[in-house]
Amino acid sequence: MKLLVVIVNYRTAEMTLDAVGTTLTELRSYPDARITIVDNASGDGSADRIESVTKAKSWGDRVSLIRSARNGGFASGCNQAIRPALAGDDAPDYVYLLNSDAFPDAGAIERLVEYLDAHANVGLAGSYIHGTDAARTPHQTAFRFPSLLGELEGALGIGAVTRLLERWVIAPALPEKTTPVDWLAGASMLIRREVFDSIGLIDEGYFLYFEETDFCLRAARRNWPTAYVAESSVAHVGSASTGLQDISKPTPTYWYASRHRYFKKNHGRAALWSANLIYIICGTIRRAKTTLMQRPSHEPRGHMRGFLRYNLLPWLRGGTKTNPPSQPPQQIPNVENH
Repeated sequence: MKLLVVIVNYRTAEMTLDAVGTTLTELRSYPDARITIVDNASGDGSADRIESVTKAKSWGDRVSLIRSARNGGFASGCNQAIRPALAGDDAPDYVYLLNSDAFPDAGAIERLVEYLDAHANVGLAGSYIHGTDAARTPHQTAFRFPSLLGELEGALGIGAVTRLLERWVIAPALPEKTTPVDWLAGASMLIRREVFDSIGLIDEGYFLYFEETDFCLRAARRNWPTAYVAESSVAHVGSASTGLQDISKPTPTYWYASRHRYFKKNHGRAALWSANLIYIICGTIRRAKTTLMQRPSHEPRGHMRGFLRYNLLPWLRGGTKTNPPSQPPQQIPNVENH
């Protein structure tokens, strides 16, 4: 098999079906390509609706549905499709991750495949992502790996510091041409099979956020770099994958958990606590500056309070468990729209 497309659904059956229809049109160049939809225990009839439409449209020979018993997050959903495919007799050359609210423009998938076919040393390739509005507003989807200096710049948000630390800005200006990047958002990402052979599946310890960052970092450490392919464009209903959601809502607990896991797993406990200290001090300075200058805050409601609660309280109480829960007990998110 040349290509396996993986789409994770959570209570967005109609958008998922639209994404499948658009993708099938783009797979005409790959007659052996398959699409696997993973319904992440939506519990709203999504799986039945997807199955019904798939049969009605006679997609059954190319589209399959996996009904997950639980919503384990984006990584877990993707892995439920990737794991059996890689273990099968006809393992795909490439795995293409596509959000359920993302719609490949003409030639988008082909451009990614052509790029990886032509660059055997590159492990992952992602698209230029734009909004579905008339202006096709670009989404920020190409990033640098988080670092201590990157945390300092991001938390402080002062122009002079940003210019000084330009090399470490986590979300730099979107590239205008195809270029290597540290990591990409998973809304439209093509992954070479050999990358999975080398580093394994996506880490299911992340419920949502940082899973792509972690995966691209693990790949880079095994000499499988990531490329941003500007010629491949995909429309995306959701917002850019910046690590935070609508600022009118509080930061979800799984963001804190994922950030904690990323730094501790990939850089060690000392780096984690250094990053936390930088985040708290610089974030406090930024908040004070914003208040004094009477500027609107760009932080979600209660963000710093939540950060302190999930990163410091367990340590102050003398407990050994400093990891916040990886899955929040209150709200299960739409895990594919990130």
